[in-house]
Amino acid sequence: MNYRVKVWDLPTRLFHWSLVALFGLMWWSAENGQLLWHTRAGVALLVLVLFRLLWGVLGSQTARFGSFVRGPAAIQRYLRGEYDGIGHNPLGALMVLALLAALLVQLGLGLFAVDVDSYTFDGPLAKLLDSELAERVSEWHEAWFNVLLALVGVHLLAIIGYRVLRRENLVKPMLTGHKEVMQQMPQPAFASPWLAVLLLVAVAGVVLGGLALV
Repeated sequence: MNYRVKVWDLPTRLFHWSLVALFGLMWWSAENGQLLWHTRAGVALLVLVLFRLLWGVLGSQTARFGSFVRGPAAIQRYLRGEYDGIGHNPLGALMVLALLAALLVQLGLGLFAVDVDSYTFDGPLAKLLDSELAERVSEWHEAWFNVLLALVGVHLLAIIGYRVLRRENLVKPMLTGHKEVMQQMPQPAFASPWLAVLLLVAVAGVVLGGLALV
């Protein structure tokens, strides 16, 4: 008998799919020379990632880093089939941390990058660097994107692997918020969506206000 339990709150799901959409927009805009849209998407993505970091501390139980980030011993137990959680498993937690860290690096570099082809559009903080260093940062920004793509590829392969090998659909719970489990489990604690709105507005204010002052 399967039991239906709520796993992901609305703020976490909206973050996830907004991240996917903005990542696609950033990729498309960079490939097509739409640097204004590229920058706008990058700033929006920076706000989202910083929000997720705060939500990982103050948000719902399954969204908090403290509930799913574990050490080597927990990973070993998971590989032995002893994991009984409902959120991110210990291996999935590593991917979450890797993707967030890689995104922060990419976004941070993008803030200081310049358009080395036409020099008509610079990142919001590029003027804080001399031209030589800004060009170097731009090269790092472009090169690091390959690392980010590799991580996204691993993430997608893991989703496919879980679906094919373990008959576990990881996408559906991130759409509906609910998951089918084999045994009854206590309902996780969920934070108020209004807290998420407050955090998002605060982060957006800090980021946009900070960039406007430069």
